[in-house]
Amino acid sequence: MEKEKTNLAFIDGQNLHLGTTQNNWKIDHNKFRKYLEDKYNITEAYYFLGYVTEEEQDLYNNLQKAGFIVVFKEHSSALKGKKKGNVDTDIVFEILKRFIDNDDFNKIILVSGDGNYKKIVDYLIKKDKFKKILFPNNGFASSLYNQLGSEFFDHLENPSIKSKIEFK
Repeated sequence: MEKEKTNLAFIDGQNLHLGTTQNNWKIDHNKFRKYLEDKYNITEAYYFLGYVTEEEQDLYNNLQKAGFIVVFKEHSSALKGKKKGNVDTDIVFEILKRFIDNDDFNKIILVSGDGNYKKIVDYLIKKDKFKKILFPNNGFASSLYNQLGSEFFDHLENPSIKSKIEFK
């Protein structure tokens, strides 16, 4: 029996956090992981974070308990704490690595509003490997995505989604 292909999610944690807290709400990680599974058949959800700090250990534990695969940005020890948690290239690399190494997934879901992902989004659409980009809020999407068809994006703060994933 052939293994069923699965959908994968790649989440820019900093972008998600800023995009929601900027509009005075927070994601419930358990509800969000369940939403991704139920709505998009996500079997693996990679949550990318900038850097490791002792103060954030509860967040890391909660993400893992919710079922996310937590991926940390590598920084030299001299730069830790001074560097922004820019994970864009790490996410693009991991998507392409999965794409090149094997074809064991069906579609990619990306969670970010960052325009730096536009080329990989276009490529995945062309290869019929892209499902959706989920923008953290209505104003947190790069104008580079303006030409994207509505079937390829959604906003997490839309009431029908937010009500399912908001931390109360």
